[in-house]
Amino acid sequence: MALGPRLDLRQKQSLVMTPQMQQAVKLLALSNLEMEGYLNEALEKNPLLESEGTSEKSPSSEDASEGDATISDSAENGAADAGFEDAPAPDGADTLIAAGAGEADAPLDSNSDTDVFHHDSAADMMGSAALGASAVSGGGGEEGPDWENMLAESISLHDHLRAQVAAVLNGEDMLIADQIIGHIDDSGYLKADTLALAHQLGVSVDHLEDVLAVVQQSDPSGVGARSLSECIAIQAREADRYDPAMARLIDNLDLVARRDIARLKRLCRVDEEDIIDMISELRDYDPRPGAAFAGSAAAPVVPDVFVRPKPGGAGWHIEMNPATLPRLLINRRYHSELSEGLQDKASKAWLNECLNDASWLIRTLDQRQRTITKVATEIVKRQEGFFREGVAHLKPLTLRQVADAIEMHESTISRVTSNKYLNCDRGTFELKYFFTTAIQSADGGEAVSSSAVKDALKTLIDNEDPKKILSDDKLVAMLKDQGYDIARRTVAKYREAMNLGSSVQRRREKAMLVK
Repeated sequence: MALGPRLDLRQKQSLVMTPQMQQAVKLLALSNLEMEGYLNEALEKNPLLESEGTSEKSPSSEDASEGDATISDSAENGAADAGFEDAPAPDGADTLIAAGAGEADAPLDSNSDTDVFHHDSAADMMGSAALGASAVSGGGGEEGPDWENMLAESISLHDHLRAQVAAVLNGEDMLIADQIIGHIDDSGYLKADTLALAHQLGVSVDHLEDVLAVVQQSDPSGVGARSLSECIAIQAREADRYDPAMARLIDNLDLVARRDIARLKRLCRVDEEDIIDMISELRDYDPRPGAAFAGSAAAPVVPDVFVRPKPGGAGWHIEMNPATLPRLLINRRYHSELSEGLQDKASKAWLNECLNDASWLIRTLDQRQRTITKVATEIVKRQEGFFREGVAHLKPLTLRQVADAIEMHESTISRVTSNKYLNCDRGTFELKYFFTTAIQSADGGEAVSSSAVKDALKTLIDNEDPKKILSDDKLVAMLKDQGYDIARRTVAKYREAMNLGSSVQRRREKAMLVK
């Protein structure tokens, strides 16, 4: 057979991730804070895309309702009633990606006045008693406290220290102190080598140490320390409790952590009663003196979904949090004005691309909200015992079970439940919290959630008699009496995961508390 070039036609199927598909997958996994940053970047890049309230290009309110494609917090795309007989079944994210929608440019107008949650939902009462102790920022009414402004107005740790040091030092010493304070982290520790810093500033190490001593006398007590031992020692000196025995105890904090009472008694040359009192005193000192300032304040968790029982207890209201729902518009009037002024093909192609990108983004956001609501509805359906009775009634649940129930891919469920939070009467929980492994029941009945077992284990340990500490074997027997058939090593694993010490460690700890 002769060899030579030839042309062949072949057909094959392959999965290709278009930029629009990649965007849909990416947005599904973003948290609300990451989503805010992404949308701000999109608004800067796309001249046709604007958020509600933008005034520069925005037409009048009458025109906006007629010519803009919008995505809002309406019941259509952000809420569900879970009675569970007729739960909503909108198209999933997988359907959106597979269909390749987004090339068409159909408006997504919706009337938020018809939203069944518009005047009676948990989101309308954020910052009020509706959220109870689990209230979070982002959506509070005008009468509620402005947490963001309160945080913004709080003085930083560095400014607090500089104000104090400035009253004592001046000139070169103040400049040195300013450099030292600049190297103090949010926890209050000096994160710089004094020798290197002295060389950098062109001063002697002794001079630097003298200025550091002044900084360490500032409030909060313990600030400017270079280690945990030094931090505790500064606080003990200020409390006039830094005697030789306490100094040796502070120098051996590793033995304190291991609760090696016998060795600590020998090192500090005190009896057991004194060493227990000294260790109890250590608990009163702050290992992170700078943490109380705004610079180390943790960002509040804003729930993505609200779950509330219906009147009479017949089902649940499941609603997306409007504070986390992006509200975007396509300004068609601005698009029309630009189209009339453009003559060359390249500019027209760019404008059409902007329009398609904006339309696809709005559709993707709408689908993201639908998918989150759909997943949350299935979680509530399967974990209804938790929402009504508490963690002891949490059932084993896997991503695949939810994926099969709502006909989506398991990876889609994983993205939806990452960094998304659900608020209910019991508090605010990450969606992944409701997915737990199964533990077989002791009586051969239905399997139980590992979270329920951990809760039962913690309850037993919290309520144990300080004079009769429960061993792991005893805990295994007591859990079995409650219907949880688990091995001793599993009890030890769960106990360590919850930072609960062994029976020996707990006996020492509770003996200190009794003293």
